[in-house]
Amino acid sequence: MKQNVFIREVSHKSIARMFLLAALLVASVHAFAQDSTSDRIETPHISAEKGAFAKTVLMPGDPLRAKYIAENFLDNPQLITSVRNMLGYTGTYKGVRVSVMGSGMGIPSMGIYSWELYSVFGVENIIRVGSAGSYKESMGVMDVTLVESSVSESTYARVQGGVTDTKMYPSQSLNDAIRKKATELAIYLKQSTVHTSDVFYTDPSQGSWQEIAERMGADCVEMECFALFHNANVLNKHAAALLTISNSFVNQNELTPDERETSFTEMIRLALETAVTLDAASNLSAPDAVTTVTKDGKYLDGHRVIILSKEKKYSITGIPEKLK
Repeated sequence: MKQNVFIREVSHKSIARMFLLAALLVASVHAFAQDSTSDRIETPHISAEKGAFAKTVLMPGDPLRAKYIAENFLDNPQLITSVRNMLGYTGTYKGVRVSVMGSGMGIPSMGIYSWELYSVFGVENIIRVGSAGSYKESMGVMDVTLVESSVSESTYARVQGGVTDTKMYPSQSLNDAIRKKATELAIYLKQSTVHTSDVFYTDPSQGSWQEIAERMGADCVEMECFALFHNANVLNKHAAALLTISNSFVNQNELTPDERETSFTEMIRLALETAVTLDAASNLSAPDAVTTVTKDGKYLDGHRVIILSKEKKYSITGIPEKLK
């Protein structure tokens, strides 16, 4: 009798397990069918529907700052990617689609995310909206600066594409659009050469911050612009960087972590207003960079020349005849 009861209990458990497995199988097949018919694009770092990203992306380093911008500045923001908690959103600003996504900290992280946005997800313009530390007394905490060039000791450009130059430039046409909008909005915009450093904690043996600033010829320091500008140049896209000074090496003033996340209103507004301008203009002029082959990987004749491959030659319009 006890044996029969035991058998019935085992049978009931087996049936329950069988139904559970069947339900899981149906759910898996349904999910697979959805995935196989969707237009979702996936890389190891970003997963989003085709067309989910706008043509212009604001890119802070901190994904929580991206979340703050989306929730406080955009209408109807939608979370479109969250792989590795690197949050990306698309919404509208004054009726124009705009995306905002974190880049993470440092050149390698910016290198990955900006490359994939440009080359996989169809993004045309990336405006970095980040923070920087000031090397100059004339550049104080909460000042907004537009980056005119990025200097770095990084090997990113050389390893990625054989480029040996230590200075990278943003898109001139995008910078011009930002400057024009800043004038219209009466936002005082300082111009800067930024030191894009690979290292946050530098050993004293490498010199004082004053010596580093003089050696690099820079006004302020951050950790991402060099990779962003290089990628845009190589891929014939547009990039710019607006930075708010978050701390000063000169007088030791600095913002709190919470302030860094939520207080860069002027910079964010300028970037968004520029995005509206870009949409109204449909597109910018052809990117300023030339992608071609040179012997030394240097910039030539005042025009940016970048190695991508030793076997191939690439060019765009507006290149001097002798460089074609």
